[in-house]
Formats: sequence, structure tokens, C-alpha cells
Amino acid sequence: MLTGKSALITGSTSGIGRGIAIKLASLGCKVMINGFGDQGDIETLLGELRTASGTDAIHHGADMTKPEEISDMVQTCGDKFGSVDILVNNAGIQFVSPIDEFPVEKWDQIIAINLTSSFHTMRSALPYMKRNQWGRVINVASAHSLVASPYKSAYVAAKHGIAGLTKTVALEVAQQGITVNAISPGYVLTPLVQAQIPDTAAARGISEEQVVNDVLLGAQPTKQFVEIDDVAANVAHLCSDAAKGITGANLSIDGGWTAQ
Repeated sequence: MLTGKSALITGSTSGIGRGIAIKLASLGCKVMINGFGDQGDIETLLGELRTASGTDAIHHGADMTKPEEISDMVQTCGDKFGSVDILVNNAGIQFVSPIDEFPVEKWDQIIAINLTSSFHTMRSALPYMKRNQWGRVINVASAHSLVASPYKSAYVAAKHGIAGLTKTVALEVAQQGITVNAISPGYVLTPLVQAQIPDTAAARGISEEQVVNDVLLGAQPTKQFVEIDDVAANVAHLCSDAAKGITGANLSIDGGWTAQ
């Protein structure tokens, strides 16, 4: 149980981040969620989190491309909950295109949200964890932190960067009761993945059905999408005392993709 701990999860109004927020709330965490979306849907989610945790849950709409908003988000979490004990860097976007046609603004946006935002959140959150001599940072990477796929140059570069950043920070705080790990899911059928199916079909000149069966599930020997609940359960484990000896790791949850 994580009763009394506070958790900040970026990109958590839908998809994997939402699942992680619900899981941590169910273990007793005070939760700050972050992300865009319909305000009514966000309020509904906050209600679910408060019911699950028996404590408070709040939302911050920080734009993860803006360092000043990220800093305000972390500080607000610390002020509201008294600390930032758990940080899950989950915010991410995708764009699929050959590199010679890749829009420069899309490259910059993906690197900012998928990689640079994690630098800013960790930089702001680690002082709280150092003060308490306890903390958990989980960076949601991807199988693409370990292998590449065509037409995803910015995403693959960002996720490889997350893997390196995770190792570096883990070494810096290894003697301060803080663990820093990455998890690398394979394909999970989230809105982010669903949105890239038409673009991948266009880039490869194949049907959307072929994208699902031959590209997405074709990469995973199980021939099944990874479940959000499985990813959330692994995050919860990394937050537990049972995982205090795990740091600097990159945990694959990919249906065997990177075993090939």
C-alpha cells in the first residue's frame, strides 16, 4: 500500500496515464493528474480517483512543452500534498512520416513532450524526494527505447533519450532512497496508438487492417496488445518497498517484442 504518498502522473487524462493514476489511487495515493481533455470528463475522473483513494485528487493542465508551466505543476503538487513522492512521466505524442518529409515543428514538439519535459519534471520534483529520503520516478518509455521502427524518427530518438536519462538520474540519487526506472510497453491500444494507424497506413502504402495485424501485432510474438492494467500494475510494483533494489532499469512489457 502507498497510503499517504503523493503521486504526479503526466499525460494522465486518458490511456496509460489514466490507468496508472487509477491504480495508484487504489493503493491510497493522493494523485495529481495532468493533461488536456473535456473538463467534464476530467472532473469525472477526479471523482473516481477520490473514491478509489479515499483522499484527494487534483488536476493541473500544464502544457508539457512549457518549462514554466511544468515547474508550476510540480510546485502546486508539492504545496497541495506536502510533497511529491512519486513521479510518473507518461506524457507523449506521436507523428509518423519519412524523415525527409518530417515537419520540423513536429520534431521539436515530440522531443519537447516525450523527452525534455521529463528533465523539467525530475529537476523540480527530486528536491522533495531528497528531503524525505524516499522517492519513486517511473519514466514511461516504449519498446522504441530499445529498438526502432521506420517513419518514427522523433519518437524513437526521444524514447532512446528517456532510457539514457533514466540511467543517469538513477545513478545520481542511488544513495538517497530514490529509485528511477523506465518501463517500456509494446503496443497498447490507446488513443495515441489508434491515431497513428491511418498515418502508418499512408506512409507504408497498406491498409489500416494490415497496420494492426502486420505492423503493430506483428511486432509482438503474443499477437496481443499489452493491457493498460498490466502496465499500471508494474508501475505500482516499482513504487513498492519490494522494488527498492530496482533502479536504473528499463522494464520491457512488450509481449516479447524486444526478445527477438
